[in-house]
Amino acid sequence: MNEIVFKVEQEEDCLVATWDDPKGGGIATQGESVPELIAMIRDAAAGYFRAAGIPTPKRVRLHFVNDPELVLA
Repeated sequence: MNEIVFKVEQEEDCLVATWDDPKGGGIATQGESVPELIAMIRDAAAGYFRAAGIPTPKRVRLHFVNDPELVLA
């Protein structure tokens, strides 16, 4: 597996990322910002694949279900 795609949804106060393993199970994590979410995804994916005894995918893509908004002021 070279790539996995996380579905990212904006909840009330955080971003939630989920990936469903086609073989069953999956990964769910959250963060308050995109950089924090990325760090949490890296950590969760490394742990998930290490525990399964298979290599971590080389790429992780994020599919934002809700368009992210930037607050400039």
